[in-house]
Amino acid sequence: MTDMTGKQNVENFLSKFRDPQTHRFHSVTALDFLKCWQHYDTDGNGYLEGEELNGFLREFITSVIPDEIGSEIISETAMQQLMTEVMDAYDENNDGRIDINELCQILPTEETFLALFQIDTPLSSSVEFMRVWKQFDTDLSGSIDSNELKNFLKHLIVISKVEVTNEKLDEYTETLIRLFDRNGDGKLQLSEMARLLRVKENYLIKPLFNNNNCLDDRTIDRIFRKYDTDSNGVLENEELMGFLKDLLEANGEEVNEEGLKIMKEGILKQWDINKDGKIGRQEINDLILQTVHILQEKEHLKKVNNL
Repeated sequence: MTDMTGKQNVENFLSKFRDPQTHRFHSVTALDFLKCWQHYDTDGNGYLEGEELNGFLREFITSVIPDEIGSEIISETAMQQLMTEVMDAYDENNDGRIDINELCQILPTEETFLALFQIDTPLSSSVEFMRVWKQFDTDLSGSIDSNELKNFLKHLIVISKVEVTNEKLDEYTETLIRLFDRNGDGKLQLSEMARLLRVKENYLIKPLFNNNNCLDDRTIDRIFRKYDTDSNGVLENEELMGFLKDLLEANGEEVNEEGLKIMKEGILKQWDINKDGKIGRQEINDLILQTVHILQEKEHLKKVNNL
């Protein structure tokens, strides 16, 4: 067996979840999944990467090898190839890491728990995310508590058409809070909920980072239409909040509802001349170009500091 660094003669953590005769995995319960995640995500940052990822992949691959044969039968070259194949199959966003959602696809997680990660995810955009957030943050506290999360899970379960007992629902609620609640307050903040309810694409990342010298009117129009979901020519409510969420995330900033509200108020104060709570295409253009300028300044300072 191998440990997290590949050394021999250390118990494989995943072996407890397999049948000793067939060496196939048992169905991993929600609580078992939580134990697995906490075991491998040693720094608690919400991702398996670096040595964490290396250790998990080695144990995952060797866990299906009978003890009497031994994992040493696999050469290092073959091991690296198998690890690459696992990442190719499950690293959905190609970031070289495994997140909670991706690990849920790798391990044979019980069907009903797995369904929570498959229905309606990823969402099409941050606008849709903000609508879901508003729907289930019923007390407008800026966070999702256990009761609100349970209601959200009930919604997913209805969509998935699976049967879940109240006892299991309580277990899933507790498990998801423990998985995604990084600050330990027993609730899911907006950024924590965003890790559970993923968005398919941040529409601003490519324009801001890959083509920031080619932000012509056509590109700005295309970006604006992505957020103007009702095609009324302005961004308002969840459209504007979704745009701001993507803007902050593209800039590498932590997103929470309070920060979004402060940013929204500042933008409306500066550009919402008629005070109707809406922002037009030209204002979005100015905001994007301002962000590009800030990013370019950061990159310039980074290069200067590295000299």
